[in-house]
Amino acid sequence: MDLNQHHKPTFDNISPEKRRRIIETATMEFARKGYHDASVSNIASKSGISVGSVYKYFDSKLDLFLTIVHHSISRMENLLLGLAAADEDVIIKVEKILREIISASREESTLIKLYNSITTINDKKLAAQFAAEMESMTAGIYARAVSEGQKSGEIRADIDPKIAAFLIDNLFMTLQFSYAGDYYEERFKIYCGEGIDRPEKDEFVIEQILKFIKSALKNRGE
Repeated sequence: MDLNQHHKPTFDNISPEKRRRIIETATMEFARKGYHDASVSNIASKSGISVGSVYKYFDSKLDLFLTIVHHSISRMENLLLGLAAADEDVIIKVEKILREIISASREESTLIKLYNSITTINDKKLAAQFAAEMESMTAGIYARAVSEGQKSGEIRADIDPKIAAFLIDNLFMTLQFSYAGDYYEERFKIYCGEGIDRPEKDEFVIEQILKFIKSALKNRGE
């Protein structure tokens, strides 16, 4: 995904520090208030720039938002692209994704809250655009991994790769929110016990999820 596709060339010409400040401020505003209630004026003021300057860098509030979204998911996209090219067992790939999800959720909780806010947008047109922007590559990579595993005999043949990809991503998405969203954190504790979100429990969580996914995907006897 091209991170440059939603901002003007002028945004690339400002200092890295100024870009960082605008991105961090906009991320906080969108994560706290959601897309519709977020204020470009607040973002400009807290970034130390004018509203006019914002529109020198972005054609619209939507373009600013999409730039922030792409920035927030670039870490996971880089991991997925690397895994897509790797010749590894699908369960090994899943384990790497799980570890990245837990790490990123703790280190970049604001970005995960931003992602969560996107999933609750009550606007069909925007929801469709955001889903297409964020999920298309992921869906393709997961479905291909399942399909390739079926060809090698690693994964059972009676599973539809697209449905499997959808279910796996739902698990990943819920796990993200469970480490960075108030409601999902409490839900995590209710189902799995107090302290389940502590670092010392990470290996247990990863182990259990891998067992669950392996039992669903693998041929019997593996």
